[in-house]
Amino acid sequence: MDSSTIQLVQHSWQKVAAIGPQAAALFYSNLFDTDPTLKPLFKGDLQAQGKKLIDMIGVAVNKLTELDVLVPVLQNLGKRHAGYGVQDAHYDTVGAALLKTLGQGLGQDFTAEVKEAWVNVYGVMAEVMKTAAKH
Repeated sequence: MDSSTIQLVQHSWQKVAAIGPQAAALFYSNLFDTDPTLKPLFKGDLQAQGKKLIDMIGVAVNKLTELDVLVPVLQNLGKRHAGYGVQDAHYDTVGAALLKTLGQGLGQDFTAEVKEAWVNVYGVMAEVMKTAAKH
């Protein structure tokens, strides 16, 4: 991840975070439309879960320049998600739902360059989480 990629992700996330509750609702709608079998993995109030999702993405995005802080957080998150029944293949589905949500939230600001930055960043984060889940 170079500084340009990080800057694109951080700048675009500010716009999405400003519509946090709507973005979270869009994300879960996109996720469950793509794979309805994931719905049972989400127990409890989806609005509360959505707030946690937006907050966690915000923390991760803001710490992209502090990998010594971010990596342990992602590792812990990966281990917790494994305990919830999350499998490696689910990360691809989540990534696709995230990209679709970003596209919906950013509209014309979701350029090819911004999308590529998110694909890069999400790929790295997902890999850290998947690796941690196996240990």
